[in-house]
Amino acid sequence: MRTENLLIELGTEELPPKALKTLGQSFADNMEQALKDADLSYGAVSWFAAPRRLAVTVTALAESQQDKVVEKRGPAVSAAFDAEGNPTKAAMGWARGNGIDVADAERMVTDKGEWLLYRANVPGQPVITLLEGLLNQAISKLPIPKPMRWGDYSTQFIRPVHTLTALYGAEIVPLKALGMSSDRVIKGHRFHGDGQVELNHADNYAQALKQQYVIADFDERAQYIQENLEKTAGQLGLKPDYDQDLLEEIAALVEWPVVLTASFDEAFLAVPKEALIYTMKDDQKYVPLLNADGSLANTFLFVTNIESQDPSVVISGNEKVIRPRLADAEFFFNTDKKKTLESRLESLGSVLFQKQLGTLREKSERISALAGFIAAQINADEAKAQRAGLLSKTDLMTEMVMEFTEVQGVMGKYYALNDGEPAEIAQALYEQYMPRFAGDDLPSQDISAAVSLADKLDTLVGIFGIGQLPKGDKDPFALRRAAIGVLRIIAEKGYALDLTTLVNKAAAVYGDKLTNQDAREQVVDFVLGRFVSLLQDQGISTDVIQAVSARRPTQPADYAARIEAVAQFKQRDEAEALAAANKRVANILAKQGIEGEHAVNPAMLQEDAEKALYDALSKVQPDVEQAVSEQRYNDVLAALATLRSVVDDFFDNVMVMAEDDAVRQNRLAILLLLRSLFLKTADISLLAKS
Repeated sequence: MRTENLLIELGTEELPPKALKTLGQSFADNMEQALKDADLSYGAVSWFAAPRRLAVTVTALAESQQDKVVEKRGPAVSAAFDAEGNPTKAAMGWARGNGIDVADAERMVTDKGEWLLYRANVPGQPVITLLEGLLNQAISKLPIPKPMRWGDYSTQFIRPVHTLTALYGAEIVPLKALGMSSDRVIKGHRFHGDGQVELNHADNYAQALKQQYVIADFDERAQYIQENLEKTAGQLGLKPDYDQDLLEEIAALVEWPVVLTASFDEAFLAVPKEALIYTMKDDQKYVPLLNADGSLANTFLFVTNIESQDPSVVISGNEKVIRPRLADAEFFFNTDKKKTLESRLESLGSVLFQKQLGTLREKSERISALAGFIAAQINADEAKAQRAGLLSKTDLMTEMVMEFTEVQGVMGKYYALNDGEPAEIAQALYEQYMPRFAGDDLPSQDISAAVSLADKLDTLVGIFGIGQLPKGDKDPFALRRAAIGVLRIIAEKGYALDLTTLVNKAAAVYGDKLTNQDAREQVVDFVLGRFVSLLQDQGISTDVIQAVSARRPTQPADYAARIEAVAQFKQRDEAEALAAANKRVANILAKQGIEGEHAVNPAMLQEDAEKALYDALSKVQPDVEQAVSEQRYNDVLAALATLRSVVDDFFDNVMVMAEDDAVRQNRLAILLLLRSLFLKTADISLLAKS
């Protein structure tokens, strides 16, 4: 069967840059799914996305579907004919539905009986006739939250569409979509291109656009920009400051990227670099340059969409654009320094944190109290933690943060140092929001950690305390992120902090503001639930997580230590047998209703195997309990692993359910002791294969 490569391009007005990559990928995914659903053979599907176009190409697309045989089973022969052998209504209705007579039906014999059968040869449809439906299906599934109309068209799309190109090899595919009829016309660069040009073959799409000053491949364009940013910065002896998100947003803004260098007045470097960097990146999509020591240079890079004959004009224009933005930052900084952070506490009283939970001033006072409590438990400076907690939200009332919200906390540090606050307090104001996202750094010092924990716990307990639990994907107070931050700080820093204690303290600080009586327990469960997600993301197996979670350890560092120990124990040769034995013990004890503590009477031990098991348990118990008290769970499980042979011997040679009730209860007490020693770390029985 003949195959050709397919090209479909939607020529549009400028597409939203932050959505461009997602649109391109979705377009390709949707087209590929449509081709699969239509049973069309193809090689690979690729996507292109530039500011004024979305396109997909499909290699080796078959010119039609394969012919196929469709079998339609009818009623059973016993129900298809009456006693005289005449077709029944059921048989005639089935035959009529298939466009045949009953006499034309075949017979299908199975082990369950004989049935009427109709076989139809269905010829495959040409791809040319199918593509319109497939394309419109793919377009309808694009992630477009707010479609728009334009001109006199009744159709809707994310931006107005001006061209529709559809080529199967060199042949135009006649179809309609978004109010447009297909053609072979594509548009080049808005300024450098020749306007509309005709494309002679689907294979020439990318190359034809390059001749029209358009790099249509999104990843190729982003890589080109990255290489030129690095190259230009290297020539200047500087380091470009950008992340993948900024790079992709820049790539979504230009079709023919040209990297240029510009500068600004050195006097602006007196402003904290974070504010300047935020202004350049977020507002202008410029790429700041850093010196070797990490300080900001007064030179920056930007990517333009035109290849100017006089680049100095473009550079000058961009320097004029950035100057007033930097001047604003300078003005805000100098104005803010005239007032201390402490003097802004009063103004926090005019800003609500949450209607039922009070103002930011009240939140700051709660954070102060809770941070001091936490600091005392981790041997940090309690007074400094309280002071940092009290000042933690004051920079929200500064002109700089009101204008550039992303620098909250950052500016708090600079203003605190300007006010003469101790360096540890200034650093805590900067680090209070850490970790801000997955993989972000943790607070570098204990005081910062205390303030960060206090802030997150105050929010969690407060919002749960008024019954506003997150539902589905709705989490307006970012409680999931707060919970993960709490876990990471405590676990990764190894703090001996208990979630129940912290939550109870946070609730107590709220006083009578909380109305949900179950809030404390709900918060602890919620945070522990996030721990499960974190561990799964780290590749920890589900059975290991379940084994530890069954014990509900509420100290995150302790939880993490147990996880590590159980994961290592699972790799031991003895693990499977001991897990199975634990499961057997758990079932026996549950069936007999045995729990709590039951003393073993050594005088009643009869069999050598039960004596050996009790002796082994008695010897290992002190070491296990000592190791548990020191959270050395690897040592706990290593010691218990030595019991495998005596446990196996016990079950092979001892009848637990002895006829003598006293003997039976004594043997159950041995099993209870065995299980209790394992449960000090985790429920190992959950590692057993079902």
